[in-house]
Order: sequence, then C-alpha cells, then structure tokens
Amino acid sequence: MPEASEESTSAGVSRRGVLAGAGAAAVTLLGTGDAEAQAAPEAFGPVTVRPGDLRYDNLLRGNNFRFVGRPDEIRVVGSTEQVVRAVQEAVRTGRRVAVRSGGHCFENFTADPAVRMLLDLSPMDAVGYDAGRRAFSVQPGAALGHVYRTLLVGWGVTIPGGSCPEVGVGGHFTGGGYGALSRRHGSVVDHLYGVEVVVVDRDGTARAVVATREPDDPNRDLWWAHTGGGGGNFGVVTRFWLRSPGATGTDPSRLLPAAPGRMLQYVAIWSWEQMTEQALTGLLRNFGTWHERNSAPGSPHAGLYGILLVSHRAGGTVTLVAQIDADLPGADGMVTGFVSEVTAGVGLTPAFDLRRTMPWLHRMTWPGSGEPGDVLNRRYKIKAAYLRRSLTGSQLAAVYRNLTNSTGGPDSGMLLIGYGGQVRAVAPGATATAQRDAVMKAVYQTIWRDEEDDAANLAWVREFYRDVYAGTGGVPVPGAVDDGSYINYPDADLADPAWNTSGVPAHTLYYKDNYPRLQRVKARWDPRGVFRHALSIEPPQAG
Repeated sequence: MPEASEESTSAGVSRRGVLAGAGAAAVTLLGTGDAEAQAAPEAFGPVTVRPGDLRYDNLLRGNNFRFVGRPDEIRVVGSTEQVVRAVQEAVRTGRRVAVRSGGHCFENFTADPAVRMLLDLSPMDAVGYDAGRRAFSVQPGAALGHVYRTLLVGWGVTIPGGSCPEVGVGGHFTGGGYGALSRRHGSVVDHLYGVEVVVVDRDGTARAVVATREPDDPNRDLWWAHTGGGGGNFGVVTRFWLRSPGATGTDPSRLLPAAPGRMLQYVAIWSWEQMTEQALTGLLRNFGTWHERNSAPGSPHAGLYGILLVSHRAGGTVTLVAQIDADLPGADGMVTGFVSEVTAGVGLTPAFDLRRTMPWLHRMTWPGSGEPGDVLNRRYKIKAAYLRRSLTGSQLAAVYRNLTNSTGGPDSGMLLIGYGGQVRAVAPGATATAQRDAVMKAVYQTIWRDEEDDAANLAWVREFYRDVYAGTGGVPVPGAVDDGSYINYPDADLADPAWNTSGVPAHTLYYKDNYPRLQRVKARWDPRGVFRHALSIEPPQAG
C-alpha cells in the first residue's frame, strides 16, 4: 500500500529507547508507569537524497523489486512538522508526492514514475502511551514487531495485527489490518481511536489535523476514512492513537487487548506426491466449512487461527497451520478438533507434523524478515479475495487445475486464511472496512527472482485468478460466496477491463457500499487531488 505516516506533538518510546518527536509534552516512559514532563531531543531529519547520492539506490526500492521509481528526491522525515514542510514544498512546486513507511506495497503506488518526491517515514517509529488522550501513540514508521514488543514489555497489551514483523504500520493500519488475533479481537482499526494527518486545503496550504472517533469530533469523517480506506488517499498520517472501544479508566494495561503469554501452534505438511484432486479439494472444502460453522462473534473457537497454504505442484507441499493462545480454556482440544475436521475423509498422512508451545512474542517477532520466500526472491504478484463461505465446486476444480498445470513455479500457490469471529461484530458502515461478513481471505500468489521471468509469472497468477472467478467476470464480485477484495493486498488488475470483465468497478470490490462516503471524505480533505495512485479513491463526479 502507499503507506501513511505518523507523529505529533505528543511523543512515545522509540525502538532506540529515546523520546522521538518535536515539541513533546507529558509522555509515559517504558517501564515507569508515570507521566513525566521531559524535553524531547531534536527530531531526526529531514534528509534529502537525490540521484547521484550513494544513499539513493539504497533507499529507492521497497519490498517488491518489480517496482523501482526514479523520484527527483527521497525526503527522509522525522516529525510531523517536517512532513508538513515537505508536502507544502511538493504542492508549491507542482510535484507528485507519495508516502512510504515500511515499503511492503504489492503494487507500484510509491514507485510510480509520476512520483517526484518520495516521503520516507521510517525514522518516525515511536511507540508509547499518551496519557492526555488515554491511548497508545504509534508512529507510521514503526514495524509491527517493534509495536508488539513495546506494547507487551511496557503494558502487557497488544493489537490484532499481522504476522510479518517488518511491515510498517502506516499502510497496515490504514487499510484495516488484521492478523492471528483478529478472530478474537477484531480488526486493528476496531481499536483505532484517532489519527493525525497532514492534509492539503483547497488553497494549497498543508497542515496537520487530528481526527478521532468521538461522536462530536468535527473531523470524525477523516478518522473513519482511515479505518480501512487505504493509505495514500487523503493525506499523510503522522500518528495513530489506539484504544479499544468501551475501554475505561486510566490504567494503560486495560485500554487494549491483553497480549497472550504463550502460543500453541500445530503444523502439518503433506507431499504433493500423495495429493489427488479429491484429497486437495477435500482439504480446501473442509477448511472452508469449519470456518462457516465457527466464525460467529463470541464463538468459543474464535481464538483459533488457521491457514491452509497450498503450493503449486512444482513446490511439492501443502501445509496446514493452526495457532491459538495456549492459555485459553480447552486450547489444545480445539486445535485437535480443528485438524480432525479439516483432514476428515481426505486419506492423507502428513510427511511432517509438529505441535509446540512457545512464548507469544517469540512467535510474532521471529524470524524477523517477514519477507516472502528466499531473500533473493523479491519479485512477486499477489491477488486476493474475501470469502463468506467455502469455495464452490467449480472454484475448487479451477484451483486444482491451476496448481497442477505446467506453467506454475515452485514459489507459486494459494492460501486460505481464517477470518471472521469478532470482526463480524462490527457493522459494515461503522468503519471503512466493509467486508464484515467474511469468514476467510483467499490469496493467490507467485514469487520469483529474475526480471526475465516477470511475464510468465504474471500470466500464471492472473489466469489462475480469472479461472477461479470465471463465473463473475474474472473477479470476486460480492455475492453469496465471494465478497470483493482487501485493499491492503492491492491489485491494479481489478481496475483493468482486460482482467475485470464483470462490470463491477474496483472500488466496489474493495469498499462496497462505503465508497460514496469515502468519496465525500476525499472531496473534503484532499480537494486538489494531491494524494493519488493506481487505485485511488476519486471524489464524486460534479453535478
């Protein structure tokens, strides 16, 4: 995603253990539990890096090496004030600006050739408690692993975010991030209390605005847009505040979900050598059926998170993963029951299986790369869909066809990922995340190393996706089974009539009935269209 940013006049604890941010007021220091007024050191930056500088190529690429832009400059910023000045300069000089925090964008939103100023928010990585707002303050450059560690060590709390520890929160939060605890605690944005955003007024003035979920906040629509409306659409987020709905009091340890102490994980791996079409489709169907039955809000099984990872036959394996807070009542039995139901009737014996319990933080922060495949394999294309129930028979047949054809590679495949549970307790319009009835996410992916293999890999995953959704114009049109796609897994093909013949626009697939409201927010807060990319929210048509 084009990733939002974060920081403001209230500071927290950075990974280096120092206060970050200009003009910091009273903050809670990690481990002290007391608010202490301290003068903050000068914020990092700004640093301007242009072509010819030895730093330029080192900072140019994000996680997906398919996309490499060539901006006039990369502006590395460390405070809200620096972001305001950079955006103001871009507007004054008529240059297209894009924002990057962690760099894990699946498309070329930050590497578009039209982008002339790239804002790098990675130094803005502070995480702390803001006593004035009774909320945790997180800057956009903070990586998820750093957020988990700081929240756990300081206060014993966490957020239901993703499992790749190096992903920056700027893009993850704004798109409605989810992860292994979402079935139990909802989406990350269900705990988003407020945002600070650098916006550009109609007269071209850049300024920082704070928006919260408070009913009487005149800027509340800007907060709402950042609860799943995606990054890079409305402005540059420079700080997030997190506090669970309904949380009361001033004890920080009670304002977000308690972090698990231990994680119980089960992994089973089957070889493709024994995988028949009946066996594979049985696994996929059983996985979906289990989620249909066990994904209501408050379900006793909502704490269990499952993933079914099916490589192309060239990759050789099919993997089932289940994980749960080991200290939940009946956790071990729930894992056993889940595995039994998913594997029922398929006649498979794992080539490898393992059940183990480990500290939760260890599971969420190690290994630390969070990158797909081998570190050399940095080119990829990922497509996605929400599911309200198990894939249909024709869809399962398409999955088997494409995973056994002669064109897929060893790092190609698909995943079914558990969702639902507490996510479904929130109304579709309460946040910008509209797909509240989904019970799974489907991911179709291919990963490779060399540029010369781009065409073959892109053709394989595009044709796979189109085949699965052949009945609805090649895309997951919302209906009884499918429910559109997830903006944090952006796919520009959804806006391409060559690959989307459904007549349903990409914005409906991503935002459903929330799109008109997002358009109104866009018109109010970005009237000049400063912030845009290949899947941008567009303002309403005049007249």
